[in-house]
Amino acid sequence: MDADLAARLDEVDASIAGAARSAGRDPAAVTRIVITKFHPLSLIRDLVDLGVRDVGENRQQEISEKVAEFGRPEGLTWHFVGQVQTKKARAVREAASVVHSLDRARLADALDRAGADGSAPLDVLIQVNLTEDPDRGGVAPADIESLTEHVLSCGTLRLRGIMAVAPLDEEPAAAFARLADYAGRLRAVAPSADWISAGMSADFAEAIAAGATHLRIGSAITGPRPERR
Repeated sequence: MDADLAARLDEVDASIAGAARSAGRDPAAVTRIVITKFHPLSLIRDLVDLGVRDVGENRQQEISEKVAEFGRPEGLTWHFVGQVQTKKARAVREAASVVHSLDRARLADALDRAGADGSAPLDVLIQVNLTEDPDRGGVAPADIESLTEHVLSCGTLRLRGIMAVAPLDEEPAAAFARLADYAGRLRAVAPSADWISAGMSADFAEAIAAGATHLRIGSAITGPRPERR
């Protein structure tokens, strides 16, 4: 067991709790997802031993390989947080229990078809683009309601909420304030979809202040990311 890993996890969890209390929120209402991109299975095993129950990946091949080898220990949830090619929707669904990056109707349909075999419902979040760049991942804010309605029509998907990544050229607090507004618009169509997936290693405090329920934290816990495998 890496003592430094345990120390980093404790430090981040203490910071999350402090940020939540500063925002007048219950720290227990915030889920910390550890992003393990490019890290070996040994690190995931150590995280599980330390009590981590939510891990995330953003490449289909990597999550598929890791789930195939590591399995699904009781209580461990695999989150997929990267962009999904429609042709890889079935593989993503087979590996992940939660997909944070649903951003178009065609992808919703592909994920839905992949569950037609009677598998458990797939938890999904709609990713919204907080930038002016249409090539960035995420649905345009103007299309949030229509995509929400479409996802609700997909019988094997369970809409949980909204996700976004803060732009690099903007203060995170301002971006997450917009996201909180978009989350309200989504809940007006799907009242039970109250998850807000936002905040990473450098900006999770601002995300918590804006109402984030799920944080996607990598290097602050795992340490430097290894070279791409």
